[in-house]
Amino acid sequence: MWVYECHKMDFTKAEKLESQNEVQQQQQPTKGTSFFRTCFNGLNALSGVGILSIPYALAQGGWLSLFLLFLVAVLCWYTGLLLRRCMDTHPLIKTYPDIGERAFGYKGRAVVSVFMYVELYLVAVEFLILEGDNLDKLFPNTAFKVAGLKIRGKQAFVMLTSLIVLPTTWLKSLALLAYVSAGGVLASFILVICIFWVGAVDKVGFHENDLDLNWRGMPIAISMFAFCYCGHAIFPTLCSSMKDRSKFSKVLLVCFITSTINYGSMAVMGYLMFGEHLKSQVTLNLPIKKMSTKIAIYTTLINPLTKYAIITAPITTAIEEKSLFRNSRSLSILIRTALVISTVIVALTIPFFGYIMAFIGSFLSVTASMLLPCLCYLKLNKAARKMGLELIIIVAILVAGLFIGVVGTFTSIKQIVKHL
Repeated sequence: MWVYECHKMDFTKAEKLESQNEVQQQQQPTKGTSFFRTCFNGLNALSGVGILSIPYALAQGGWLSLFLLFLVAVLCWYTGLLLRRCMDTHPLIKTYPDIGERAFGYKGRAVVSVFMYVELYLVAVEFLILEGDNLDKLFPNTAFKVAGLKIRGKQAFVMLTSLIVLPTTWLKSLALLAYVSAGGVLASFILVICIFWVGAVDKVGFHENDLDLNWRGMPIAISMFAFCYCGHAIFPTLCSSMKDRSKFSKVLLVCFITSTINYGSMAVMGYLMFGEHLKSQVTLNLPIKKMSTKIAIYTTLINPLTKYAIITAPITTAIEEKSLFRNSRSLSILIRTALVISTVIVALTIPFFGYIMAFIGSFLSVTASMLLPCLCYLKLNKAARKMGLELIIIVAILVAGLFIGVVGTFTSIKQIVKHL
């Protein structure tokens, strides 16, 4: 109780200091990330590895599940706006865990932090698995010798990828990361163009598929759709880094519309090309001898390299803020290096790309992107709890999120255990 009161006093002092500095801050030139750079960072977070598995998700659910992709996009866009409104309740809110603490105290911060950081961590692990799978397809039977040990295939490429992404994790400024993010956004669009080229020019062709709806595959499909829009953990960080935070709602709109167009195009083309024979990554279905296939795979390899740093940034920032030497550059590099090493170990241990993605989407992404934003907003905004259209929408999102979370998590865990 005494600790809580002390923290409350500190928070009150911080509020007074914040209000005293408002005039000085207004007179000083604003610093932060511009609107367009924030858009690049947001698009880079949303247009992740999910773009490779979105055709597989559509194949699992059938054509009518495409409607659920757009529905999930709208729901996640709306909950992104709710996070923005939560940040408006206090100027000291900078991160997602800050929102949880403001709404539910220390317990709220702990819950938000666990779901947020585990989600981001596993997405970073998926990046490394993706790199290993696709590089092994390009260069089969490759092996390296390290300290007398021979490392083969996917494991070798996972370790090589970690060495490449390591320097990008040492960048602290989101403004600098925006240049890296621009490359990731461009890579996502090039990938869609390459898939179209394979189907239209390289004579793989687009074929009709009669499967309109597959109820058995629907939980996996909607879980993967949820994974595609799991950028909420980063949204508060992006918002607080902007020069003008009032424009963040427009950033969300641009990011969700652009990424949904990209996801929808990839899903339709991939499903028309390979139908029910789609693998968890569409690049694994492409004919390897075609130049367009090689460009698509190389582009796929660029994507995780550009996204790894921004995905892990909230985790490393949280660890550094809790350390005794938070301003130490060498300690920062050590922490970020240790994080990369740990993701390599997990990536070498877990081989199930598609089902792990479904688990992340159904359990972690649904909680962090749908449930927690609604609960925090209702707690912080008393007016939202009054009966009206806003409350009905929020309750509907909570019910839908709970259903997706329970059914999707059960199905994905069942499939992982089955393959083990």
